[in-house]
Amino acid sequence: MRRLLIPFLTAAALAIAAGTSLAFCGFYVAKADTKLFNQASQVVLVRDADRTVLTMANDFKGDPKEFAIVIPVPTFLQREQIHIADRTLLDHLDAYSAPRLVEYFDENPCQRYQELQAVPAPAMKMEGNARADRARDRSLGVTVEARYTVGEYDILILSAKESNGLETWLTENGYRVPAGASRVLGGYLKQGMRFFVAKVNLKEQSKLGFTYLRPIQVAYESPKFMLPIRLGMVNANGPQELFVYALTRKGRVETTNYRTVRLPSNAEVPLFVKNEFPGFYKSLFSQQVKRQDMRTVFLEYAWDMGWCDPCSADPLSADELRQLGVFWLESGGDNPSGARNVFLTRLHLRYDSLHFPEDLVFQETADRENFQGRFILRHPWTGGDRCEAAQSYRRELPKRYEQEAQTLASLTAWDVNKIRRKMNLAANSTVPAEGDPWWKKIWN
Repeated sequence: MRRLLIPFLTAAALAIAAGTSLAFCGFYVAKADTKLFNQASQVVLVRDADRTVLTMANDFKGDPKEFAIVIPVPTFLQREQIHIADRTLLDHLDAYSAPRLVEYFDENPCQRYQELQAVPAPAMKMEGNARADRARDRSLGVTVEARYTVGEYDILILSAKESNGLETWLTENGYRVPAGASRVLGGYLKQGMRFFVAKVNLKEQSKLGFTYLRPIQVAYESPKFMLPIRLGMVNANGPQELFVYALTRKGRVETTNYRTVRLPSNAEVPLFVKNEFPGFYKSLFSQQVKRQDMRTVFLEYAWDMGWCDPCSADPLSADELRQLGVFWLESGGDNPSGARNVFLTRLHLRYDSLHFPEDLVFQETADRENFQGRFILRHPWTGGDRCEAAQSYRRELPKRYEQEAQTLASLTAWDVNKIRRKMNLAANSTVPAEGDPWWKKIWN
């Protein structure tokens, strides 16, 4: 059976073959997690100084014996530097940081109250003659520096002198190398990088009792704060989605070789979006990617892990953070979450080889300003009070509804007239309100 070369972050998840003053802070009603997107990969980067813990999740679907992965790594990895993680850790991180929809309710305009400013929630070949194999490896300039079995994975650490020899070695060992891989492999070799190669050990998987592939974690020291994505685009079938969760001590993480921009946030959208939030968010993200010519990394969330507001999921516990590799956390402490010095950055990009020709390079900043991708549903007050404030409030509602329709159309590129129909608005944006002069009603 032929096994395929599965580059890092490939398509199909490593498979082979306008701010407004509001009363109260509102509450969360829906989130846009990674499950909305096809061909999406998730990576967690824990980083402090030159120390990195990288967690790679995959949603590989198929026969586990057909799974294989090849990842460029900046340094040699010992057995103890490789670990297998629990998939639920990434699910929790995704839920906690996902863009969300929040709900507010207008108060009675006739009541006196102190208005509160709404704040965003502060197959390898069978073993044969080992000696002959090693001689062949040397002739190709490839060195198998280490062999490990970790959890359900058999892992090799490879180094090579030149890309053609490495490509030949992979082919002879049962990997189907996609066209164009040699050039990309050569680029990593020039940087002095090694290659982490993993496949499933079916016997170990059966013994452990898992029916899915768990995330792989590696811990290493290197001045390079980067993520290799180029190899994963060699045989990709169209653009891919990538979610990066960076956990750092000081503050927000951004890319240095691509623009990092904030996702549109705090926009008020029509109430019907509550029932169409997944479709809304996918359209919104696609529209932002289009506006940036697919050359931008989007910031979806930046927050101190100790709290959230509104919360789409509880912050990760100290134990969960340590499992993800947050090595600087002290045991115990007076903070229930144990996350006093953990800042989370969630980045999202849609990429292909044309628009992202380089690997992602990151830097940690000292910026600890909280940010979240947040969209607002604002329910109107429907009481019968007749004070002047209530009359004024009712006169302004049609303008607000029209603004929500225009905002939604701008964010998503949806047809504004269809949006108006869903909102039961007239197509003309100058719909008169109760109390407007009589003559405004004649031609509307």
